Amino acid sequence: MAGHIQDRWYKTETDANGKPRRVKTDRYGIGLRYRARYVGPDGTEQSQSFPDRQKSKAEEWLTRIKADMSNGDFIDPKAGRVTFGQYAEKWLTSLTTDLTTRASVRSQIRRHAIPYLGKRPIDSFEPSHIREWLSELEAAVPATSYRHVIFGNVSGIFMAAVEDRLRRTNPCRSRSVTVPSAAPSRVRPWTSARTFGVRAGLPERFRAMVDAAGGCGLRQGEVFGLPVDEIGFDTGWLHVGYQVKNMGGHLVFAPPKRGKVRDVPLAPAVAAAFKAHRKQFPPVAVTLPWLRPDGPLVTKELLFTADEGGAVRRSDFNTYAWKPALVAAGVIPAPERGKRHQAAREDGMHALRHFYASVLLDAGENIKALSTYLGHSDPGFTLRVYTHLMPSSDDRARNAMESVYGKAVSAPDGPQAAQEQ
Repeated sequence: MAGHIQDRWYKTETDANGKPRRVKTDRYGIGLRYRARYVGPDGTEQSQSFPDRQKSKAEEWLTRIKADMSNGDFIDPKAGRVTFGQYAEKWLTSLTTDLTTRASVRSQIRRHAIPYLGKRPIDSFEPSHIREWLSELEAAVPATSYRHVIFGNVSGIFMAAVEDRLRRTNPCRSRSVTVPSAAPSRVRPWTSARTFGVRAGLPERFRAMVDAAGGCGLRQGEVFGLPVDEIGFDTGWLHVGYQVKNMGGHLVFAPPKRGKVRDVPLAPAVAAAFKAHRKQFPPVAVTLPWLRPDGPLVTKELLFTADEGGAVRRSDFNTYAWKPALVAAGVIPAPERGKRHQAAREDGMHALRHFYASVLLDAGENIKALSTYLGHSDPGFTLRVYTHLMPSSDDRARNAMESVYGKAVSAPDGPQAAQEQ
């Protein structure tokens, strides 16, 4: 590394006798005196200035820079002054995940991270700043599972900054930072009373959505994108092959999450509810682009549509139909006048999938089949989420022992006799 320290207050000149001598410059006594300069790994010259009587500090700084370059730990001091917000926006543009995931991550970072962390230089973050942000996040986002996702993306930004040599460490990985839980310790499925209470609180146009989600295990987007011709009224099966998604403000048709196209059993009562809904609200042909706003157009006759006849938009449905229904069923309190409903992420429409799973498990359905019906990629995930809802083996164990020991209790050489010896 080529580096040296410039003294801005003095310069060396040659006198009439050809001897060098130090003379004051025009900048003598003005500004910072010493300028430590070096050539960085990218070939550009970098510098740092120091005041009068701090030449030793300038030398120490230059020595550290040289050591970091030799050890591969060099962090460009100026590059590290880019703010979190600036770097986060650059990171967002480089995402290569699917469009829906990208849109979700952008929303999380721009809504819950940049407003709190955006103005601070990326190299100045300490674990304490992350702890303070998490405290703010807890107040804004009650659901621990959602905070976990947001935290993971913020940590990913800092890890990218480390790999880009803007930081040495990731402050999110400090032992003093408590990572939000990935999910609630246990899913608490709704009761039938709550499920049908919410159904009754919905506008009539949307009530059968509860039957699609709670009676067939469909996700919200899959409910919105359910074509009538995918409902096997005669076969007793419902094909899940489409969903309606919001891509940057534009609605599109897409396959189910992770492409898990599937068939689920259609109960006669649920089929009857769909028929009644279809009679009252005839299906409407809806045309949307496929996968992305500029994708090829696809037309489907949807079972559920908005009042104006188009596809249902998630944000409108949640705000103007779902949350008022939660209030009507006593799930969440009514909002104060002029204010929004409280956040209810864990009581969103996804709660109906948990209800569906709890009903099937209580009836003795096996995890592998349930995983298929729910569209999970891994039955192990289904087991981890719902294992506590499976019929308990405790009673079977008690009954098995009772069948053996119950007969032996009255026998002369049974357990009772053994205790008396």
